[in-house]
Amino acid sequence: MEFDRIIYNGTVITVNSDFEIIKDGVVGFKDGVIHLVESRKKDITLYDAGEIIDAQGGIVMPGLINAHVHLPMSIFRGLADDLPLAQWLNEYIFPAEQKYISRQTVRIGTLLSCAEMIMSGTTTCCDGYFYEDAVAAAVLETGLRAVLAQGVIDFPAPGVPDPLKNVEAATVFVKQWKNRSSLITPSIFCHSPYTCSTDTLKKAKQAADLLGVLFQIHVAETKQEVEQIQEMHGISPVKYLDSLGVINGNTLISHAVWLDEEDMDVLAGRNARIAHCPESNMKLASGVAPIPDMIETGICVGLGTDGCASNNNLDLFVEMDSAAKLHKVVKGDPTVMDAKTVIKMATIKGAKAIGLGDIIGSLEPGKQADIIIIDTQKPHLTPMYHPESHVVYAVNGADVSDVFVSGKPLVRNYLPINLDVNEIMRQAGSVGLAIKQMTAS
Repeated sequence: MEFDRIIYNGTVITVNSDFEIIKDGVVGFKDGVIHLVESRKKDITLYDAGEIIDAQGGIVMPGLINAHVHLPMSIFRGLADDLPLAQWLNEYIFPAEQKYISRQTVRIGTLLSCAEMIMSGTTTCCDGYFYEDAVAAAVLETGLRAVLAQGVIDFPAPGVPDPLKNVEAATVFVKQWKNRSSLITPSIFCHSPYTCSTDTLKKAKQAADLLGVLFQIHVAETKQEVEQIQEMHGISPVKYLDSLGVINGNTLISHAVWLDEEDMDVLAGRNARIAHCPESNMKLASGVAPIPDMIETGICVGLGTDGCASNNNLDLFVEMDSAAKLHKVVKGDPTVMDAKTVIKMATIKGAKAIGLGDIIGSLEPGKQADIIIIDTQKPHLTPMYHPESHVVYAVNGADVSDVFVSGKPLVRNYLPINLDVNEIMRQAGSVGLAIKQMTAS
């Protein structure tokens, strides 16, 4: 076979079912699909390819998957830090969204987030926000793969001033974008069980199931939320949602910090998926999700950054490092959340969590060629005994030199192909300056 591209001279972390690591590996792809993953068996010039890419001894692995993010919120990065979630949302973020979110600011924030993710090795993200059609159009320009959800909330929201039309707006978005691009998968996102009524939750979930798309929701993010739902409905948020028929194998639950064993049994029994956002949870002092227990229970857990307003970056390598270390210290056990487990969360488990496990998340023949190359010729990555440990504990997003999505180059030798990053930063800076001036006044 003549390949479009061959990548060689690198350590290939496949993240296949055996977590095979190939020290002198070759990855070949054609028409966006991987057809070859093997140890080099012959001189590289004997492989038939339109382009042969030298990984220069680096790490070749699946692109990372951000299982929970709010792309446009990069324009609020650092706007309101060091606050508890309820105050952060109600006094700063919700009012800021009402004042400053428009189709134009959504577009700029989305492009800024995509640039940050692409340049740090993320090839797929799962987003939920407002003006999601503008988000989708911007993401499509970048070449990133994404699951994108129109937000649903029982308050006047950007683009949906009438809350009675929130589910209708989400349905229209899904219908507009379903099957429109192989890179964009539409979805529906209810903000939370405390900002959406019982009726809204039911209608939104029914719409998602009818349309065959992922249903996303923040659940049990804070102790305050659990106490509020307990007071209102007499049961935990997980059990409340389960009683509404909201939780099943097509449900992605973000955060899931305050769960008990019964909650985890419900999630496992319903085959629900989790997006774990440790840095956002830590920054907002929301708590520590029982991720090792969830994994042991058989729940599929992906890894997310959350939005820039509560993290404040979208670097999944940093998130992997935090996830591994946080749970070790909480459990008092250095063996939990080992490097392989955390890499899976950022790749194949994340892919499964957002419903794309059959096409991305590992380097295997038949899967999409979403691939990154990590430059290991750096002091902080020398020497390298165990590449999987390096990925979690030593690599950061700035070490990613090359990025491919569906076989197409998005970054080559650290340079973005499709994006004018300086212009995106200029526009985002102008938005930030206007927000700062209006906030000050």
